[in-house]
Amino acid sequence: MAAAEGKLKVILGYAAGVGKTFRMLEEGQELKSSGRDVVIGYFEPHGRKDTIAKTEGLETIPRRTVEYRDRSFEEMDTAAILARRPEICLVDEFPHTNIPGSPRAKRWEDVLALLAAGIDVITTMNIQHLESLNDHVREISGVQVRETVPDWVLKHADEIVFVDLTPGALLNRLDRGVIYAADKAKRAKENFFKEPTLVALREIALRQTAHEIDVRQASESQAPPSRQEMRRPPVAEHERILIHITDSPSTVGLIRRGRRVADYLRADCFAVSVVPGPGLTGLPPEHREALERHLDFARKLHIDTRILDAEDAAEALAGFARANGVTQIFLAKPPRPAFRLFAAKQQLVMKVIRAARDIQVTVVADRKAARS
Repeated sequence: MAAAEGKLKVILGYAAGVGKTFRMLEEGQELKSSGRDVVIGYFEPHGRKDTIAKTEGLETIPRRTVEYRDRSFEEMDTAAILARRPEICLVDEFPHTNIPGSPRAKRWEDVLALLAAGIDVITTMNIQHLESLNDHVREISGVQVRETVPDWVLKHADEIVFVDLTPGALLNRLDRGVIYAADKAKRAKENFFKEPTLVALREIALRQTAHEIDVRQASESQAPPSRQEMRRPPVAEHERILIHITDSPSTVGLIRRGRRVADYLRADCFAVSVVPGPGLTGLPPEHREALERHLDFARKLHIDTRILDAEDAAEALAGFARANGVTQIFLAKPPRPAFRLFAAKQQLVMKVIRAARDIQVTVVADRKAARS
């Protein structure tokens, strides 16, 4: 008989140094003192003495060494944790990207393997690593976050705890050398550790946590439908979102925006590409590769992807939307029509708006392009 899936607890923050790892280890100590079998699967000390002190008495699974480009790197030894089979495993830095040659590309994938084996996991991450917020965080901070966690993974969590600290107190900790050594603290102040950036990130984290709580409370309060309700036809009020997928670089931001709106509305989400011919094989290689990349990105965010064979993209999108009960269509705003290609793209937006008069159409600007 397969083991029941483990429970996932995510300790969320908005910047390094707010106390996520300390809180994780503190909970580990409390669980151990109550008789639970707890191990540290991965812990990143960053030279913080008070945090390191919290590991005392907790069993730590040794890291595995991975050789890559004539250098040695240490990663969490997921196989050793699975062999040890603890009741609870503490895993720091959930969004971490593993060194090439590791069994899995991301640490969150390692955590899913632990959960599948029936091991409870307590882990840590900052809000800027949530995939759907990637563009928004870049706009706020000017920093492109490379390591991200798909939104559906965070939704997998049984519990999310937000560790809060005011930006003023956080900057004070940074200046006192509590978070980083002097040289690294100086670099941090040039990136995420600007007070306006910290204020904005904290607000995002608070909103995200509140949203997750609302969703969980709504799910728990819903009573199972009666037999009479189950016989009724589905209510048309349920939101469904369609994201138009093209080879344009702005499509990545459009996908994130549509996925995030779908999450807030608890809506179904489609990513739809329209090509004139059977599949993508007839497209020029660079267009085909870009489309495949964008469709694959949508799939990673657990979006239902479709490819429509049609000459008239506007009519195809509107027809698909009506047939599938779509309530909102997301399109990328094209650049100014300096060239015929851009003029054609702008015409597509207007044609979709006319063809889908009974459906809300949202045209999303690429803010990154607008600033360049």
